Amino acid sequence: MPELSPAAHAILEVVRSIPRGRVANYAQIAARAGLIGRARLVAWALKQADAASAVPWHRVLRADGRIAFPVGSDAHALQLRLLRRERVPAVAGRVSRAFFAWQVDDLDRALWQPPD
Repeated sequence: MPELSPAAHAILEVVRSIPRGRVANYAQIAARAGLIGRARLVAWALKQADAASAVPWHRVLRADGRIAFPVGSDAHALQLRLLRRERVPAVAGRVSRAFFAWQVDDLDRALWQPPD
């Protein structure tokens, strides 16, 4: 395995922080790693990670909640199995936004919601 860049290490740390039973998309991971707009770099970093690195790659989805691997491929089937093991339902290969670890409006809600 090639030596990973600091950016790749940051990406893998973010992926490791996705809670069990939750998912995130490539763009969210890039942004949380300080690499806004570098979603493709997330895919590259995941491809470079080896099995021993304990990166829960199966929790990473496309922006629309779909699995990025082609339907019918071994990788698609494996990702579905791993998600279901964590009780994340995927209907037609797509996970509901309710299962995303970081909702887009969480920061807005925290900043602007009036106190109780």
